[in-house]
Amino acid sequence: MPTQRQPYKGTKRKLVLAFDVGTTYSGVSYSILDHNQVPEIKGVTRFPAQEHVGGDCKIPSLLYYDKSGAVRAAGAEAMREDIVAMKEDEEWVATPWFKLHLRPKNGVSTPNDVASKIPPLPSNKTPIQVFADFLRYLYTCTRSYIEETHGLALAPDGTNTSWWTTLENDGQIDFVLTHPNGWEGAQQEMMRRAAVLGGLVKSQEAADNRISFVTEGEASLHFCLHSGLPSEALKNGKGVLIVDAGGGTVDMSAYAGGKTDEWFEEIAAPQCHFQGSIFVTFNAPHLRNSKFVDDVPHISECFDKTTKLRFRNQNDPQYIRFGGVRDKDLSFGIRSGQLRLEGSQVASFFAPSVSCITESVKSQLAAAQKPIQSIFLVGGFAASDWLYSQLRENLEPLGLSVLRPDTHVNKAVADGAISFYLDHRVSSRMSRFTYGVNCHVPYNPSDEDHRVRSITSWLSPSGARRVPGFFSIILPKNSQVSETKEFRRSYFEESDYLSNFSSVQVSLDCYRGKVDTPKWVDVDSENYSSLCTITVDLSQMGKALGPFKGANGRVYYKADFDIILLFGLTELKAQLCWRERVGIFNFRGTEKRTPAKIVYEPMNTFT
Repeated sequence: MPTQRQPYKGTKRKLVLAFDVGTTYSGVSYSILDHNQVPEIKGVTRFPAQEHVGGDCKIPSLLYYDKSGAVRAAGAEAMREDIVAMKEDEEWVATPWFKLHLRPKNGVSTPNDVASKIPPLPSNKTPIQVFADFLRYLYTCTRSYIEETHGLALAPDGTNTSWWTTLENDGQIDFVLTHPNGWEGAQQEMMRRAAVLGGLVKSQEAADNRISFVTEGEASLHFCLHSGLPSEALKNGKGVLIVDAGGGTVDMSAYAGGKTDEWFEEIAAPQCHFQGSIFVTFNAPHLRNSKFVDDVPHISECFDKTTKLRFRNQNDPQYIRFGGVRDKDLSFGIRSGQLRLEGSQVASFFAPSVSCITESVKSQLAAAQKPIQSIFLVGGFAASDWLYSQLRENLEPLGLSVLRPDTHVNKAVADGAISFYLDHRVSSRMSRFTYGVNCHVPYNPSDEDHRVRSITSWLSPSGARRVPGFFSIILPKNSQVSETKEFRRSYFEESDYLSNFSSVQVSLDCYRGKVDTPKWVDVDSENYSSLCTITVDLSQMGKALGPFKGANGRVYYKADFDIILLFGLTELKAQLCWRERVGIFNFRGTEKRTPAKIVYEPMNTFT
């Protein structure tokens, strides 16, 4: 059910690039925007050392570093036979699955031993630096491809300044970066810093203005809509569940039609699970006591490229060819350089991922605000016929239709990210957790909750007794939030010193537990975490700050303000709101607003 895209109304030519940096493979899509022309979505289908070119072209998410920390090979170039030999001789360090080093600590379903299976980064590189180096490589490859494909080596006016350089200098290249559903503002901020470091933009200000983010689930929805999602999948107000099964993560996103045919609403909080295709390989045998134990990495690579992809029947034995005709260890099923596995064994490698996806689908069905009748399976892992057949077997008895788009499912996220930028079809999203502020409230001696915490109470500068640790909810879990809806709560700060208001920090906290209406942060305390810190300059409130006189004539200053949050966008936005005090009686005057700076905790990720 694709809709007619409108012509671009901008007066200047613009280029939009979408980078889908996956755990195992990455892709790039783009659109050239010209005045009064209908934008088209295109993919970068040619990279250096790419043996197979075509519409589904992606490259390995891989870099090789030498001892000094310099990049020596990247993408498909890192897989060349001469590079493989050279990296051993010169002791280069590979960075497979580097993306997972950015993953959040909370909010993502993770196998207990996943951390031990992710290869470490070079000792002289941080996750942000590696991500930046790979973005730089993608950007360079993309520029070469677009200039070669579209003949844009010169500017449209015929000058010698390249068309690409003109766009760069004029700030007319926008970027869309994709990430798993479970990633939050901290991960977005690290990706933004990597984009600056990698040379996509020249400054943090440019990054704030020209880089946007979209979850892989929402990008996949846009891909399905652009590719022709069957109209019957959403008829009668029914919902659709997008299952984006990639290399590292499986993302679940449920949507239904909005108030008009043009718009869609998220109808359940999205989910993210670390059960992508690499975990199938993790479950494969390790041959610990075989004489071929040192060949396990190569055997796993061969399993990835062949057996895992073509596996269809658990009753048929499977073979992994990794060596020559003289390679044999019959006790481990190795003959003539082939490892023999029973089909039931290979099926067991897939079982945890199949089970995780099945149970997650059931969870989404239960949580969705509208009934779901169709499931669309996209992502690189979706190409597995065994995964697809098992999900159909498990889910079709529930009355669900399990479908795969007939186009290249592994380009769904990159193409969908461009569609997100151009079409922007999602009007509201669901909150995954409960968000609020850990604050203090007036002490009430008749309240049992207050009495048990009386030892923590204190006197504010105004002389009022307060009790800390109250969780002031701004946004409850499972709330449907439109992009323009504001969530605001009133707070205040008191101090003996006016200078303390020049930089006030308010921590926005997240409750991830099962209590529907959490009240005190010392109850189920392990499920509270700081999402970010909102930093504001309250000194601009001027006379509204006082001075005031409190108990016993004590002079103090006070700021009454509202924190306004916009959760409905793909990025969290914050504002500070207050009212001027005017006249000798300090009447409340005009409402004033100012953007608030959001600072994310650097330790919210594994390193």
